[in-house]
Amino acid sequence: MHTERVETQLPWRAPTATGPLDAALRLPGSKSMTARALVLGANSAGATTLRGPLRNRDTELMAAGLRAMGCHVSTADDGLWLLRSRPLQGPARVDVGLAGTVLRFLPPLATLAEGAVAFDGHPRSRRRPMAPLLGALRTLGARVEPGGGLPFTVHGVGRIGGGPVTIDASASSQLVSGLLLSAPEFDRGLVLRHVGRPVPKPQVDLTVHMLRSAGAGVDDSRPDVWSVEPGRLKGRAWEIEPDLGSAAPFLAAALVTGGSVTVQRWPPATSQPARRLLDLLHRMGGEARLTPRGLVMRGTGKVRGLSASLAGVAEFAPVLAALAAVADSPSHLYGLGPAWRDETADGQDGQEGLARLAGALAALGADVTVEADGLRVRPRPLRGGTLPTHGDRHLAHAGAVLGLTVAGVDLDDVACTAKTVPDFPRLWSTMVFGYEGGSADAEARVRRG
Repeated sequence: MHTERVETQLPWRAPTATGPLDAALRLPGSKSMTARALVLGANSAGATTLRGPLRNRDTELMAAGLRAMGCHVSTADDGLWLLRSRPLQGPARVDVGLAGTVLRFLPPLATLAEGAVAFDGHPRSRRRPMAPLLGALRTLGARVEPGGGLPFTVHGVGRIGGGPVTIDASASSQLVSGLLLSAPEFDRGLVLRHVGRPVPKPQVDLTVHMLRSAGAGVDDSRPDVWSVEPGRLKGRAWEIEPDLGSAAPFLAAALVTGGSVTVQRWPPATSQPARRLLDLLHRMGGEARLTPRGLVMRGTGKVRGLSASLAGVAEFAPVLAALAAVADSPSHLYGLGPAWRDETADGQDGQEGLARLAGALAALGADVTVEADGLRVRPRPLRGGTLPTHGDRHLAHAGAVLGLTVAGVDLDDVACTAKTVPDFPRLWSTMVFGYEGGSADAEARVRRG
């Protein structure tokens, strides 16, 4: 068994498989669940624990923002985090970095603090749409200065009236989730109505599910309307599921190589958009089976073309497009345009995101045509080359998948994958070559047959 260190110097050469894979791996915790559990814990009486959280830059920024406002957050143990809520207070400064969850989830919480809470972050975060959220907070009774984006300051008085509010959350589902997560602490709760293009439902559904699990009364029976009753939540223990979105490239690896990949700890029921992912991979030739060891994905080495809407699951588009590039027939992936912003990359609009994906695949010789809300991919022989990731982990995942079957694929930036899988290069190489190891951050446990 090889034990040498897997190097991650840039550009990173994606490993090429020499035969069918037979691997089992353990993915890190869900970033989405970790972020929501932290905010709910800050809104709850008593202690909250997170078992198996994701430790990465985004969740560290979330924990730091909560500490700045007065919460006790212990992250010393990678496997078990502890949070105790205290009266929130300013003055405080919150660095959102590039984390959309911190940018959208903490301002509503800051309205419940006594004092001023200032927000700023990476220059790219200043491009992200915030006017709908900040306008909603003003409507609900908060004082937020200045305009509609970073930097801004929330001047809290320890409480907020709440009640009905209407927003256009087309730009990001996080605008809805951010308001919902703190709504139980609003004096009159919240009745939130969305107008505009449909928001991706999986992430909002996850927010509603976790709110209910924490004891909140939530009515989402009407389309685009969410009603949250006022009431104090109680701290609880959260078991953070694996990040099933990050499973996409690993499961796709089974299809490309005609092998078997097992994702351990796959939950039998989840609010993550796992079913859609498995359905799409099945249509492209994969066979998934839930076993006591985890979810087993098997491929035949033959990938089928796909015509499907990816509305609501835009994050899977790059990996599916990569599979389409090596399929046996053309593919049409649509329903992507408006959903691309924030669901897949930092602040770019739909056409920009689609163009970047098409350009990344074209760098390896793929035949990709960009349409108004999607892509058409026509398979043809690919070649090695440098795939530009533009700092988007999903494009890096696509390049890694193609590298399994195309020799000489280099990623200009593999570090961007750390957003959800802190040790992706090592975990991926271990899956392909069978090196033992993986960092504690990635909680990698890989078996090779």
